[in-house]
Amino acid sequence: MSRRPDIASDVVVVGGGAAGLSLAHRLAVDGTATVTVVEAPDGPLRPPGRTWCYWEEGPGDFEEAVEASWSRLRVHGADGGAVTVAPFPLRYRMLRSERFERLVHARLARSPGARVVRATAGAVREVGDGAEVLCTGPDGGALRLRARLVFDSRPVAALPPARTRLLQHFRGWFVRTAGDRFDPEVADLMDFRVPQPCHGLAFGYVLPLAPDRALVEYTQFSRTPLDTDTYDAALDHYGREVLGLGAWSVEAVEQGVIPMTDGRFPRRVGRRVFRIGAAGGATRPATGYTFAAVQRQSRAVAAGVRAGRAAVPPAHGRRALAMDAVLLRALDTGRIDGPAFFTGLFRHTPAPRLLRFLDGATTPWEEWGIGLRCPVGPMLRTAVELPFLRRRPQPAPVTVAPRERSR
Repeated sequence: MSRRPDIASDVVVVGGGAAGLSLAHRLAVDGTATVTVVEAPDGPLRPPGRTWCYWEEGPGDFEEAVEASWSRLRVHGADGGAVTVAPFPLRYRMLRSERFERLVHARLARSPGARVVRATAGAVREVGDGAEVLCTGPDGGALRLRARLVFDSRPVAALPPARTRLLQHFRGWFVRTAGDRFDPEVADLMDFRVPQPCHGLAFGYVLPLAPDRALVEYTQFSRTPLDTDTYDAALDHYGREVLGLGAWSVEAVEQGVIPMTDGRFPRRVGRRVFRIGAAGGATRPATGYTFAAVQRQSRAVAAGVRAGRAAVPPAHGRRALAMDAVLLRALDTGRIDGPAFFTGLFRHTPAPRLLRFLDGATTPWEEWGIGLRCPVGPMLRTAVELPFLRRRPQPAPVTVAPRERSR
């Protein structure tokens, strides 16, 4: 096996997904530090295309890569009643990973302090006053990346101990219909007009890309994923019987699983080595949204590096995580009706406030008001119970595909 010359920089970012590229972009744009991103070469180790969604006011850092956006959001209750909200000044945005990666790669290529290395990252270890990442190039050659700091975004080998663990698992079709069937200004976040499982909840999810094109997904919150045939049968039923799409063709498919857990993800794994993104707890436990939290985390990390402080702050506040732990436990135990709970949130809470709540940006007073509109008895019972439950080791996660939503 040949050995290539070592590559040294201030920061090495392991993984070129949403978290890795977002942090590299922030460091390079700010001129904070020289940065090397190590990405898996083309082949089985590179993840398939993913969809990330989030809400934002005005044009953001990655507006050029936005595939579509929506000014109105809709939730269908299990009884068929629809709640449509306009969360102005926020818009719901959709990114496809391919366009996002091309945009960030182009920006990094214009930055003299940034580089992208295609290699398979292996061990990360601390050496002296820094750290190094041992890699294998596409040709089998060994490569060592050295830096003062390493930020690792690769999925963790095992989930942290937790009191509750559900999975948000989904399969989606990018469909083209024979006629116009979609309103490009309205995104269906949760459509509960689908058969509900015995445990957890299920819903449809529709992101229109044009009057005759959309991403149509079937999602469950439950303990175990489904097989592909079961997902496809659910999608076929949803498209034909619920949405009434008529004839359609499937142009692309996406599928993934997101752990929903109250486990505590360690963000620091050494003096100079940190975890970021979903591996560092950026996924919101009760919703699966990750992309917006990744951006907050990236800005904070870059500011810390610029100030000489090496740290990855928590992506979500303690109150938000505590509320999520209660909700996850209440859903898992069946104490609350999931479809009724989420439909009620959208029906009784002003849309901008609700989206800020889902981002963890509301005040305690606002959260108190939202809490009073929830099933108070079951939620209080669950909140009282949680401190007495042990956090138990969790099995290794299945393939994780953070979506904002992809979800």
